[in-house]
Amino acid sequence: MSLVAGIIGVVCILVAFILDEFYKKLNSETIPYNLLNILGAGLLMYYAYTLQSWPFVVLNAVWVIAAFVKTVKILKA
Repeated sequence: MSLVAGIIGVVCILVAFILDEFYKKLNSETIPYNLLNILGAGLLMYYAYTLQSWPFVVLNAVWVIAAFVKTVKILKA
């Protein structure tokens, strides 16, 4: 189960990145981009936790927090 979560997490983050690079309507200033990052990093955080890979748990936790803060900022604007 955790491997599937990790794979889905990677796909979410890579989709957000690729769309940002090639489809300029989806970027760090959009809700969908940030939701993909929240979902992806959250799933990767869970996967890293199951592996007890603490540096990657912290990395993805920061990623989730940053994307969440950005999403709230966009919603308030």
